[in-house]
Amino acid sequence: MKAVIGGTGFAEFDDLTDITGNVVKTSFGDAYLERGTFRGETMAFVPRHGHPPRQPPHRINYRANIQALSDIGADSIIAVNAVGGVDASLDVPSLVIPDQIIDYTSGREHTFFQGEIQHIDFTYPFDQALRDQLIAATGSVGNATHKGVYGCTQGPRLETAAEIERLRRDGCDIVGMTAMPEAALAREREIPYASLCVVVNQGAGFNDAPVALDEIGAALEEGMQCVREVFRSLV
Repeated sequence: MKAVIGGTGFAEFDDLTDITGNVVKTSFGDAYLERGTFRGETMAFVPRHGHPPRQPPHRINYRANIQALSDIGADSIIAVNAVGGVDASLDVPSLVIPDQIIDYTSGREHTFFQGEIQHIDFTYPFDQALRDQLIAATGSVGNATHKGVYGCTQGPRLETAAEIERLRRDGCDIVGMTAMPEAALAREREIPYASLCVVVNQGAGFNDAPVALDEIGAALEEGMQCVREVFRSLV
């Protein structure tokens, strides 16, 4: 079963029909999960911030969300992430399918392994076969970048101009708050995982101007329409 995890701007999977939603109890806590039909295929959907959305990025129970998908037999996960642009050449809105992550978070429960020493290979954090499917599907929407480094910050505040400059020097192209530890937990459960990011604002300090929060909503709406088109092409 394919699964989608949605966040800001994609808290509901509008095209999913015959939806059954319930709270799934896991050994790591509860997760809200929906199952339904999309273009004739059974799919699962998890709104990562909860239903209704209440959990900010640093308080999300990522382990419960991934464990719930593992428990129902999800065989792939596409994550939808709203992000800011660190690379000044990225349009707002536009789509990015990242191929790398730099993790700047702290204090999050980032592993399923408790009381034991286990290591996973995380050289390439996103599943390439799933990325290839997304890359092919974005051909129908145009404005998409097919690689990039996702810098994951703690949140919930946006970054300072100096932090965005640091991210740029570190090699990041986009910045968000939810890809980690989500991607690593999926790898621990051996579920292929890829991210479809929507650039909804330019990072702090661009053009010496503050982030225009009132403009993010419009960029989210337009960008998420493109995400829905990608899903229609993908399935």
